[in-house]
Amino acid sequence: MKLRAHYYEQFDADYSLDVPGEGYGGWQSAELEVSKEHTAVVVMHAWDAGSYEEFPGWHRKVEYIPRAAAICREVFPGLLGAVRGSGMKLFHVVGGGDYYKDLPGYLDAVALAGPRPEPAGQVDADAVLEKLREFKTGLDAHNDADTQRGFARVDFPAEARPEGDEPIAEDGHQLFALCRAHGVNHLIYAGFAVNWCLLLSPGGMAEMARHGVMCSVLREAVTAVENKETARAELCKEIGLWRVAVAFGYVFEVGDLVGALGSGGG
Repeated sequence: MKLRAHYYEQFDADYSLDVPGEGYGGWQSAELEVSKEHTAVVVMHAWDAGSYEEFPGWHRKVEYIPRAAAICREVFPGLLGAVRGSGMKLFHVVGGGDYYKDLPGYLDAVALAGPRPEPAGQVDADAVLEKLREFKTGLDAHNDADTQRGFARVDFPAEARPEGDEPIAEDGHQLFALCRAHGVNHLIYAGFAVNWCLLLSPGGMAEMARHGVMCSVLREAVTAVENKETARAELCKEIGLWRVAVAFGYVFEVGDLVGALGSGGG
């Protein structure tokens, strides 16, 4: 199918300018062919995190929760409905609890992937390192109890709950097995958050790129972890999209994908 793909020209720096990087071409787009047969949309870490009233400490730590909930309500029904209706593959990447472990799509992935590889080796920690770690983890300890209570009952939001035996993976080992079994070499991510879990958590882009999988993203179906200085303009989301475009794949728009699938992928 043909899709409008957004990419970033990280070249050419112009050294006649005061800031050479301002010579870069920046964001561009082109209509490119995407193989529907070998591509899957993957919804990662879509969680029902409850309300602020239920888990105020968790919401204070993770300010993007309301944005993620809005995307689930407003974007996911049309997006996932179009993917399912077209027969395009839909995967789910999960984590953070046991809410998925009795679902057939997860049990299938566990059987398909087989035993996990040995975890990476670890350096020896000394007392100084332990104190450095304790200092960081203790900075917002007042939010920990709510966060732990939230994760103890975390679940899929209704809009992102897998249907039937849709494949579910909790790490890159399982997701790679699903890609091989289903002939997928291109993953288009939706979910939370584009500059955090989608990049570096188990089953995220950095891990899958090592297996040769192209990893792209849907602009309107993601949000980002923001900080005090970026939250108002959601600058971290913009940087996250840029990073995907430069390092991994392309940025697609939900309307373009839904339109292509609705027209039979032409």
